[in-house]
Amino acid sequence: MSDPLAVARAAWGADLPDWVLRLAEECAQTSQSRVAAHLGRSAALVSNVLRRKYPGDMEAVEDLVRGRYMRATVRCPALGEISTATCRDWIALSRTYANTNSERVRMCNACRRCPRNRKESQT
Repeated sequence: MSDPLAVARAAWGADLPDWVLRLAEECAQTSQSRVAAHLGRSAALVSNVLRRKYPGDMEAVEDLVRGRYMRATVRCPALGEISTATCRDWIALSRTYANTNSERVRMCNACRRCPRNRKESQT
């Protein structure tokens, strides 16, 4: 397997964002599969991001990486200060309503009103 840092540097060049560099560093320390599992995404997604070939929402991936590995936070109207990764997790859960517990109901309602929640159909 190629060195994730070398792969990212070759693909991104001088445009290498700090969060992609951090993603590559995490992959180099463990593995793409472990990093992907920690992010709740596939190893293919991680590989494609490192290779600058991911066709999906890079901003969502950036939020996950910054939240899980770089301690980035946002102010949630319902929960207060939370990681950007936790915010993305709640946004994903809010796409399907389920009244499994009161927190899930509260977060479904809060996320649907939140300006950070961009529906896939709007992107």
